[in-house]
Amino acid sequence: MNWIYVERGSQEQQGQPTESWYPPSVVNSPSSSRPTTPGSNNLSRPTDRTSSLSNVSPAEAAGIIAVLKDKSVDDLRKLLSDKDAYQNLLLSLEPVKTQNRVRDELRNETLQLARENVDKEPCIMELRNQCRIIRTTELATAQEKLHELERKKEDTLKYYSPSSLLVRLQDAMNKTEEESETLHRQLLDGEIDLPAFVQKYKKMRYTYHKRALIHLAAKTTVTG
Repeated sequence: MNWIYVERGSQEQQGQPTESWYPPSVVNSPSSSRPTTPGSNNLSRPTDRTSSLSNVSPAEAAGIIAVLKDKSVDDLRKLLSDKDAYQNLLLSLEPVKTQNRVRDELRNETLQLARENVDKEPCIMELRNQCRIIRTTELATAQEKLHELERKKEDTLKYYSPSSLLVRLQDAMNKTEEESETLHRQLLDGEIDLPAFVQKYKKMRYTYHKRALIHLAAKTTVTG
């Protein structure tokens, strides 16, 4: 609420303003029942406190007027000089009651949430322990299995890479060539008859040349 200074009659003659507990909307209202003393017809607002005053809504002003209008001059003077009386009046105003009630409700709700968080602390600790166990046991096992699968994947990719296929195809060609030479020596040594030699040798040479053609085509594709 905004408060102004009301120059009281006795102090106006001395040139010393007195701080008033009244809001400007009450003091400036033509219908307000403020105390009057001889010579106290002028109202002034101190310039050094203007920046710290906030506007009073019409509803607040009406409420304050309703509270003050039936008070006697002595009661109003007491509000100017007695801070306890002013404090009691302030706390009896409905906007202040509402503000205090909301503050108390928020404080109680905050305390309740804090108590609930404290009550959940054992459950939180238990969940943390379970997460730690999972991280050190099940997670470690899963990571090891994942690494093993990644190694198998790398081995498979290397095994079926073009360069690896060419090497293995060349090895198969060399093996077929050796088997053909061995079969030819067996024919010369009389270890195998001619019809059997022709059948086996023909089959081996067919396999050799087939692999040789595939090797040549694959090598050309990779290098080209």
